[in-house]
Amino acid sequence: MIQFDTVHKRFPNGTTAVDDLSLDLPEGGVTVLVGSSGCGKTTTLRMINRMVDPTSGTIRVGGRDVLDQDAAELRRSIGYVIQQSGLFPHRTVLDNVATVPLLLGWGRRKARARAAELLDTVGLSPDAGKRYPHQLSGGQQQRVGVARALAADPPVLLMDEPFGAVDPVVRTQLQDELLRLQEELGKTIVFVTHDIDEAVRLGDRIAVFRTGGRLVQCAPPAELLARPVDDFVADFLGAERGLKLLSLTTLAGVPQGPAPDGGRWTLALDSARKPLAWHDTETNVRTPLRALRDGDSLLAALNESIAAPGGLVARVDSTGVLTGVSSRDDIHTHAGAAHAQAALTGNAPSAPTGPGPGEGAPAKDAAA
Repeated sequence: MIQFDTVHKRFPNGTTAVDDLSLDLPEGGVTVLVGSSGCGKTTTLRMINRMVDPTSGTIRVGGRDVLDQDAAELRRSIGYVIQQSGLFPHRTVLDNVATVPLLLGWGRRKARARAAELLDTVGLSPDAGKRYPHQLSGGQQQRVGVARALAADPPVLLMDEPFGAVDPVVRTQLQDELLRLQEELGKTIVFVTHDIDEAVRLGDRIAVFRTGGRLVQCAPPAELLARPVDDFVADFLGAERGLKLLSLTTLAGVPQGPAPDGGRWTLALDSARKPLAWHDTETNVRTPLRALRDGDSLLAALNESIAAPGGLVARVDSTGVLTGVSSRDDIHTHAGAAHAQAALTGNAPSAPTGPGPGEGAPAKDAAA
């Protein structure tokens, strides 16, 4: 656990970066720090590994005051990932990842073996280890940065806007990779971002700061979205916070029925019964679709139901085979119920349980 106890940070120019911060960051969870520029979130992160020292107050990592520890040794025990990856340009990728183990005296062979193992863990080929950072894409460099931070198996991982400099598609891929790694490794992660959508997707808890380094609210994503503590938090979350809330619950409980047989829109399948497109029987034109699994969110289902020409969402199993379709009306009904539940309880919404595939009434062809 990381604990902040009435921590202040004032810089020599008189600026207060962090003001009276008391906050516990649970072990094995992802705590995301959000807020506008200059609100103290990066300073808060950097005080954990003593890149910045507090003016007053106490910060403990694993029960030990960070000021009682040698700064260099503390940093070697904490992984650190920044926006531009911070790789050494004159070293190969493999040697970049091996940096901290070498500093800890592991020996070159052991350190490089650990580095090769981690490159595979973050989804990079062995060939990537022979290259230099400038020979990699931005997304690949960020993966190397994560691998280097994990090299000595630190219990704590600090991430300062690590995905902010890559395009949206790569950013989503890196978020997916981080979620996979966290499920596997269970690190204590402190993640800084200005993107509330990223915070909701990644965080077990989200801490919102206002200008001047004052913590306003810290809560699980569902509670934060459903019950912002004041207008500042509500405004920061944005007008679409109700939709963001639906990203936290899945499509699993929404009823399914058989795909329409007849009417204007029919579902084109391949030989393995995997959905390909919606087929307009009047014009003979096909419209691409995104088939959804039970684990996809209600927000994704809402989006697909609006985009689908017949108002139906194709549902598939884990192998991509069709299990049925869900109607726009059913999705909207479940989205409303899930939102109401979250607003009432402050917990992550859950879609009410409905009939399984083939058990409900056939979905209506909304365009028929």
